[in-house]
Amino acid sequence: MTLDTPTGRFAIREEDGAIVRAEWREGGVDTSDLLEEAAQQIAAYYAGELTEFDLPLHVRGSDFQRAVCDVMSAIPLGETLTYGDISKKLGVPAQAVGQACGGNPIPLIIPCHRVLGAQGLGGFSGTGGVETKVWLLKHEGAGGLLI
Repeated sequence: MTLDTPTGRFAIREEDGAIVRAEWREGGVDTSDLLEEAAQQIAAYYAGELTEFDLPLHVRGSDFQRAVCDVMSAIPLGETLTYGDISKKLGVPAQAVGQACGGNPIPLIIPCHRVLGAQGLGGFSGTGGVETKVWLLKHEGAGGLLI
């Protein structure tokens, strides 16, 4: 399923009753109850009416990738962590956390945009790059961190 959002076309995909992929690009036209619910939650997020997604997710990847995604999922709207904060929680190098953030298969819903570098924004692998990250952080009220 593909949605129009303020940050561009956004595709979501489900398999076996869980969201497995989301990305800023043109996607399919598949529909299901879960994809419809995800679309409603994403629209509510962009409308400023949703502070936390409540969708079944399945992160494909290593145990480490899933652990980083779990930590990112727990970052509340309007707040941020650094790669270093997550590295301390998991006992791994910050660079590995950065790579896992970049490999997040379900961005926006798993909010990798809420993870910053020690000296600034850090990167963002979604379409639009750091500009999309800045837009999302400002939308969430974390924009004061960007000044």
